[in-house]
Amino acid sequence: MKRQHVDRLATGVITAVAVLVVIPIVLVIGFMFAKGLRAISWEFLTAPPRNGMTEGGIMPAILGTLILTFGTAIVCMPLGIGAAIYLAEYAGDTRLTRAVRLAIINLAGIPSIVFGLFGLGAFVLFMKFGTSIVAGSLTLGIMTLPVVISTAEEAILAVPREFRVVSQSLGASRWQTIRHQVLPHAVPGIITGIILGLSRAAGETAPILFTVAAFYRPDLPHSLSDQTMALPYHLYVIATQVPGMPLSIQYGTALVLLLLVLSLTLVATIVRTWMRRRRDW
Repeated sequence: MKRQHVDRLATGVITAVAVLVVIPIVLVIGFMFAKGLRAISWEFLTAPPRNGMTEGGIMPAILGTLILTFGTAIVCMPLGIGAAIYLAEYAGDTRLTRAVRLAIINLAGIPSIVFGLFGLGAFVLFMKFGTSIVAGSLTLGIMTLPVVISTAEEAILAVPREFRVVSQSLGASRWQTIRHQVLPHAVPGIITGIILGLSRAAGETAPILFTVAAFYRPDLPHSLSDQTMALPYHLYVIATQVPGMPLSIQYGTALVLLLLVLSLTLVATIVRTWMRRRRDW
C-alpha cells in the first residue's frame, strides 16, 4: 500500500514537472503566432528587403538559411556517421576511445560563440576562405558534429548483437555486416540525430556572425565564396541595429525562423516513427 502511494506521488511530481516545462514553450509559440502572423504574406516570404530593411520581405534570409543548413549537412553527415561507425564497431573499449567519447560530450556543451571564434580563426583567416558560405558551413558542421556522432553511435549500438553474429557466421565480412545489417536498422536514430543537429544549426547566430552573415544583401549569393543573409542574424539586426523597424516585421521574421526549426523537428519525428514501424525487431 505504501509502495502504491509512493508510485502515485512520483507520477504526480513527474507530471507536474512536465507540465511546468511544456506550458512556457506553448506560451512562447502562441505569442509568436499571435504577433507574427499578421506580417506573414506572399510578399514577405518572396520579396527582398527594401528601404533600409523596414519594408519588403525576407526572401534572401530564408534562402541563405536553407543554403547554410544544406552546407552543414554536407559537412557533418559523412564525418559524423563515419566517426560513429568507427567508435561503435571498430574501436575497442580503451582509454583512448573513452577519452574521445568524453571529448565529444564536452564539445556538445561548448557555447556556440566559441565555435564562431574558431571558425573565424581557422577558416576565415588561416585558410583564407573569408566571410563566405564555405566558412559558415564548415563552422556550423563542426558545431553539429558532436550531436550527430553521439546520436548515430547510440543508434548503431542499439541494434541487437545477434544481427552481427548471424551475419558473420554466414560468411559476411565486418563491413558487409555493418552495411547490410547494422546501418539499415540504425537509420531512424541516425536521421533523427542529423535533423535535430541541423535544426540547431539553422537557429544559431553566433557562428555565422563571424563567418558568413551579411548585414544587408538584397540579392542572392552567386558562389560559395560570397556572404549571405540568414534568418537568425537578420532577426538580430532588425531587432537591435535598425532604428524605426516595425515590430510586425521583427515578429514575422521570428515566426518564420521558429516554423523552420519546428518543421525540421517534425520531419525528424515523422521519419523516425515511419522507419521504426518498418523494422522487424
